[in-house]
Formats: sequence, structure tokens, C-alpha cells
Amino acid sequence: MQSRGWLDEEAFARLIALSQFLPGPGSSQLGFAIGCRRGGILGGLLAFLGFTIPSFAIMVVIASATQAQDSQNWFSGLVQGLKWLAVVVVADATLSMFQSFCQSKLTTGLCVATAAALLTVPGLIAQFSCLIVAACIGVYFLGKGNAQPSTAERAKLRWIPLSIFTVLFIATLLGIGGLAAGFYQAGSLVFGGGHVVLPLLQGGYSDSISPDRFLLGYASAQAVPGPMFTLASFLGAEISPGTPWLGGLIATLGIFVPGFLLILAFGDAWETFAKRPKLAGAVAGINAAVVGLLLAALYQPVFVSAVKLPLHFAIVAVGFYALRGLKLPLLVIVGSFALAGAIIK
Repeated sequence: MQSRGWLDEEAFARLIALSQFLPGPGSSQLGFAIGCRRGGILGGLLAFLGFTIPSFAIMVVIASATQAQDSQNWFSGLVQGLKWLAVVVVADATLSMFQSFCQSKLTTGLCVATAAALLTVPGLIAQFSCLIVAACIGVYFLGKGNAQPSTAERAKLRWIPLSIFTVLFIATLLGIGGLAAGFYQAGSLVFGGGHVVLPLLQGGYSDSISPDRFLLGYASAQAVPGPMFTLASFLGAEISPGTPWLGGLIATLGIFVPGFLLILAFGDAWETFAKRPKLAGAVAGINAAVVGLLLAALYQPVFVSAVKLPLHFAIVAVGFYALRGLKLPLLVIVGSFALAGAIIK
């Protein structure tokens, strides 16, 4: 971007910080923000399309092409291998996020308490409740300090996109929105990285999609270039087998739109809000809770669906070392697990 004269290094760093501060798909929000800087909202939409269309199309094709293969022996072996891969990837993401967001006794406690609560009482309502409680605790115990003045105080919050975001979120909570509702809620609450979308979507669509199909979509999203959030494309096509492209499109828009609305709303004023201790504390609390949310998902549905025998656990342990210790390319690990699943089943 610097070579083309679109952004200097400082502006690019500010946009990265903004995409990390707000809920939503960080990489896609960054691309959308850069596009908006270059060509307004139309530029942001074009940037989003260029970044997302390839993985969207691949994920819908995978969902459609594999729906008729569930009974095939080779396919069941492939799914088993990808389920082992999901254990490795989610474990790696959980550990990385724990190291980043749980650096005090309180944040570690929030992580553990969230995981324990969700393992005891799973479901989307429990997930929302844990995030809200963690935010409140963060405000009072992690948000101490003096507010820092900033020249950004004069920047204006854009109320129209924020109002649209809020109205749509409330509508989805009331059951309005059909297929897009659960995806919109997930896109509104994902803090801490794309992997956190796994438990949010699994909690919302566990009745519509089997664990095997869900983990196949998750593992496929790892192997496909593009944003992790295109897992929604797979799930939308899976839920709407008669119209997979329409279902995938609705789910994809549902999960990406809230993050883009927040970028438009806070793009000019985010530095002011980020420097307010109480808000920063709320974000710290939420980040700790989402680690616990991902830890709970690591056990159920990921681990219990994939690891049935000691040999399975041995394969997962070797894969975890290959990814985190040897840092082998993910595509190599994907191919290895698929082959192992086809051989061992």
C-alpha cells in the first residue's frame, strides 16, 4: 500500500489497531477500511469482494460437492483426518490467544470460569451471558486508570451505521432475519481472531448441522486461502442444500456486515474510545472470556468428535508438534492428516 502511495506506515498501523479493537473479521475489516480510504464505501466494498470471493466460491463448492459423499468410505476417512486437524488448529489458537489475553490472575480466571460455564451449560445464550459478564467485570477491575486526552476527541462518531448495526442486532435477537440472524450475531461478537467464530457458530447452528459436517467446514476454511469467516459460506450452503449459492451468500453477508458497519461508525473516532480506561477494560474482559469460549469448543465439539482412541490422540499430538514446534506449512499438515484419515479411518 505504501509503494502505491495509498497509505503511509502510520495510517496503516492505525487501521490495524482499529480492526483489532472492534469485533469482527480483522483482516477483512482492514481491507475494507483501506478500500474506504482509497475510494469511499464503494472502494471498501470492492476491496471486500476481491478479498473474499475466491474463498466464498471454494467453500460453497466444497459444501455442495461433499453433501452426497457422506456414505463413501474414502470420504469418511477424509473427514476423520480433517477432524484431527481441527483439534490441532483449535488447540494452537487457544494457546496463542491465552498467552496474549490472559496475562493476569483475573483474566486467567475469566477464561477458566467461561470455559467451565459453557461446558456445564452449553448454548448461544450462555455464550452471550459470559461475554456480557466478562465485559462488566473488565469495566470495574481491568479499566482502572486516568483517561488520556486526545485530539481525536473532536472526531465525530458516525451514528447512521452505528444505528443500523444496533437495529439489526436487536432484530436478530428477536428472531428476525432468518438464516442471516445467527451469522450476524456471531459477526457482532467475535473478539480475538477468526477462530472464535467456531464456538459462536457451533452454538447457534448445532441443531442444523452435524458435528462432522461442521468440522469439515472448519478444517476446509483453514486450508482455503482467504478469511476464516468464510466458514459461514460453507455453513450457509449446508443449511440450504436446495439453493447452496444463495444460502452461502446470505450467511457470508450476515457475518461480515456487522464488522463493516462498526468500521464505518468508529473509523474517525476510535482512538478516543480506545483510550478510555473503562472501555479498554471491557475489551480486555471480553478477550479473556473468548479464550475460555474457544477452550470449551476445543473439548466439545472438536475433541470429543475427533479423538476416540489412544491412536487418535497420538496423531493429534504429533500434528500439534508439527504445527507449533516444527512450524510446518499448514497445507502440508492438511495433506498429511487427510492421508492418515484415509488409511486409518
